This record gives sequence, C-alpha cells and structure tokens, in this order.
Amino acid sequence: MPNKSFLISHFSFLIDKKNLLAFSAGIDSSALFFLLLENNVPFDIAIVNYGTRENSDKEEAHAKALADKYKLVCHSIKAPSFTSHFEANARKFRYAFFDRIIEQHRYDTLLMAHQLNDQLEWLLMRLTKGAGVCELVGLEPVSQRKNYTIVRPLLSHTKEELLDYLHTHGHPYFVDESNRDERYERNYFRQRFADPLITRYHKGIRRSFDYLRHDKRKIQEAFEVLFSDKELRVIRLHTPSAKVKAADLTLKKLGYLLSASQREEIRQKNSLVIGGKWAVAIQEEKLYIAPYRTTDMPKPFKEQCRILKIPAKIRAYLFEANISPSSILPHS
Repeated sequence: MPNKSFLISHFSFLIDKKNLLAFSAGIDSSALFFLLLENNVPFDIAIVNYGTRENSDKEEAHAKALADKYKLVCHSIKAPSFTSHFEANARKFRYAFFDRIIEQHRYDTLLMAHQLNDQLEWLLMRLTKGAGVCELVGLEPVSQRKNYTIVRPLLSHTKEELLDYLHTHGHPYFVDESNRDERYERNYFRQRFADPLITRYHKGIRRSFDYLRHDKRKIQEAFEVLFSDKELRVIRLHTPSAKVKAADLTLKKLGYLLSASQREEIRQKNSLVIGGKWAVAIQEEKLYIAPYRTTDMPKPFKEQCRILKIPAKIRAYLFEANISPSSILPHS
C-alpha cells in the first residue's frame, strides 16, 4: 500500500514544480490526489466531463468541491458527443485540453494516475498487435512531451493497493461503471486478462516491468538527439537498425503515435511523409524529423541546405520556423 513517504522519496522534484493532476474522481486519480496532499506537493486538477454516464456531472461537481476545499484550481470541460471511435477521440480531446491548460497557465508537469494494472493492459493490447520492447513497456514513470513532463507516480502500485489506501483513510472516490463494458478494447483486456493476472502475480509482474524498462533504456542508447529546436529533431543513429525505434519514440514525444504499418514504412524508406504531417528522412547517419511543409523557399536558402546536406523534405519547415540551416551544423 502506498505510504506517506513514497512520493517524496521517488518524486521529490515535484515539490518545486507547478503541477497539474489529470483527475477523474475514480480510484486511481483520487488516491494520487490525496497522496499529493499528504506529501505537500503543490498541484491543481483538470477533469473532462464526457457526459456518457449517470455520474459524469456528479464527478465534475465533486472535483470542483475538492478543489475548493483544499484551495486548488479546478480546470474542467465538457466534451462533445463522439459518435464513433470513442476511446481514440476521447483521448485526443483530453490531451488537447491538457495541452491548452498547460500552455496557458505554464504548468511544468502533468501528473497521471496510471498504475500497474494499466501498464499490463497496455502490454497485452500491444502484444496482440505486434510490438517490440519499447512499445510493450509503453507507460514510463517520467516522459517528456513537447512543452511539459508527464509524471506517473503510481506505476508500481496495483489498483487493489490504491483502493486499500482509500478505504484505510476514508477518502472519497467514484467507481466508473463503464470500465466493465467489454465493448471497449481496454476493458476487455482488463476484465479477461490483466486484473486476474495482477491479482495472482503482481510481484513478478512488477519486477518484469522494471527489467523491461532497463532493457528499453539500453535499446535507446543506440541513438542520441543532436539538435532540437521547436519541432525539428536531428538524431544520430549509432546503428542503422535504430532508425525505426528512434523515429517512433521521437514522434511519440512530439505527440504523434505511429501505427505498425508506418513503422514498417520507415524501416523500408529513407525519405517519407508520415500521415501527411511529419517528414522523416535519413542523411548519412542522421535521422531528421520535422513537420512536413511545402513552403516556397528562396534559392540561396535552398542552396545552403543542399551544401549542408539537409534532406529536401525537412527544408521547408526550417524556412517556415526561421531555423538557420547552419545552426544544426555545430551539433553534428
């Protein structure tokens, strides 16, 4: 069961940050809410009301009441009605909401209450679709997005441990009844596989994720970021086989998730556009990633890019973002 000191010992850096907690009023985020309070970590909360359940409005009201009680700011929004692909559309809407709040109010971190059950659900879902080590691990305790850091303090704790913590301290929470609806893929994996496995083998599963994260870090040593400015990334590949992994992880940090077919396309080609949005190109041992643009450029600028061997698909973004081609050279 999480104790009062576990956040301080593992995430003491949060004390000096401006933190935003993604709150749902459910078991996981409620446990993290009260653990943050106990550890004197400063934070505000953000909640999305999808309006799909009987308790949706009650949960939003509960979040606002908690924020008022503990003198926190509560950011809330009502989502539109999604007629198809609810999980994907809800996720996209949720992160757009978080991104906007973080930019407007200058938060440093987004705190998320994912726990060990969530980690196993992700692994099992990716396992059935075909994935490597980095994709199987999925959730990280700390990961970097474009303008902020995502921190998941509860990844080594099971849902049962969090529930025990809430009951022991008499903290309020809501139960999302839609989590049992197996029409949603994640719920199917949760009910049929993840929860039963965690119940019987949580200690071994916890250790396995520690080992997998260690292996993931070793894989990532096969490349390094040489240059980063706005949404341009230049990455040195220490081995050609690192190309797909480097592109996948870099685009994920930039907010774009590759499909299996897109990863295969990157494997086969040295210059391409992904999803009509991202240019991915190899020049010698360097991987270039930038938003794909088709802006007209003056001849001297194009000639400078040619001399510096900057891939053609990357040049228009450099020009549009006012990034000097020569500024990349000292980092190479």
